[in-house]
Amino acid sequence: MRVILMGPPGAGKGTQGEILAHQWDVPRIAPGDIFRAEIKKGSELGLRVKSYSDAGKLVPDEVVIDLMRQQLTDDGAKAGWILDGFPRTIPQAEALDILLEELAQPCDRVVNLEVPEEILVQRLHRRSQEQGRVDDTAEVIANRLAEYFAKTRPLLEFYGPRVSHVDGTSPMSDVTIAICGCLGLSLTQEGTCS
Repeated sequence: MRVILMGPPGAGKGTQGEILAHQWDVPRIAPGDIFRAEIKKGSELGLRVKSYSDAGKLVPDEVVIDLMRQQLTDDGAKAGWILDGFPRTIPQAEALDILLEELAQPCDRVVNLEVPEEILVQRLHRRSQEQGRVDDTAEVIANRLAEYFAKTRPLLEFYGPRVSHVDGTSPMSDVTIAICGCLGLSLTQEGTCS
């Protein structure tokens, strides 16, 4: 399976991505997580990414695309993958389409988790308190959501008929079942998609 998980911050992409990656035994590729890990390690890539974030800038598309190329050509990704938090903009989606064609790894489905904005705000506030993320103020959360609606939401039109919409407000296991249904998979007795 090759799936792009979409949805605003707080929609549950990370949670669903981890569940499905574990069930299908494929990598969940989340550039944000990879960049944070590289910054922690103090690697060359981490220092480069940190210089952008410290300046309040987004990591340039070419850096993210290079990272995606490395991840998608890794042996672990040959059996499939789940992309979480990428692409974020139409130029990134266009570059990804070219890369996937080049690698002969077509995307099976784009799954969009739909969650109303007021629930997203509640979830993000709760998450920032649980994780002690003091930088996640109401203003920061509002900015993240505004950026999503301005730059990432237009990807739903870009992907058009390749998108399946799933209600992200349902209980976690129901969301997993709905995603499996979009992909033409059914749930086994063990509760895994196949």
